[in-house]
Amino acid sequence: MIENYFRSFNIFSDHEIKDFLQLFETRKVYKNDFFVQEGDKCREIAFIISGIFRSYYISDSGKDMTYCFRFPNQLMASYSSFISDCPSRENMQAITDADLLVLKKDAIDDLIKDDLNWTKFLKMIAEQEYLELEQRFFQLQRDSASQRYETLLGNQPDYVQKIPLQYLASYLGITQRHLSRIRKETII
Repeated sequence: MIENYFRSFNIFSDHEIKDFLQLFETRKVYKNDFFVQEGDKCREIAFIISGIFRSYYISDSGKDMTYCFRFPNQLMASYSSFISDCPSRENMQAITDADLLVLKKDAIDDLIKDDLNWTKFLKMIAEQEYLELEQRFFQLQRDSASQRYETLLGNQPDYVQKIPLQYLASYLGITQRHLSRIRKETII
């Protein structure tokens, strides 16, 4: 799975992929455990083999605000903390038990020194992060909650049913009651 992920960028040779995959370590994360917590520095990235994560923060009023989900076959990090070496402003929590492949920031820094392809790869990841952020912004500004739900369902149909309603409602910016109505109206 991870080999195909790196191949999809058309940057690395099979030999390069085989070599740097040895730098990843496996990690089991249990439901409700954190990959990153607010206030900690993010010093690693993870490739999700299995499981679902949510990114959230606590608002000034004390409300839990889910703004992102991460699914299998995706990279995950508190990106702003990772690139700035500042404390994270978000929490990344497992919604289900999860299996990860984790790569330390120090190893990535060494790879960048030795291989220009890693610089290209990280540029592409930064571009993807920007596009995802922009898409989320426009989605919140332009789309109805029903449209946002249908988009999430269309992109991740196998996993949406595993996300607790309170996290889905928070992500969509609606109440759980409103989400229940939307789910009843949506044909799965």
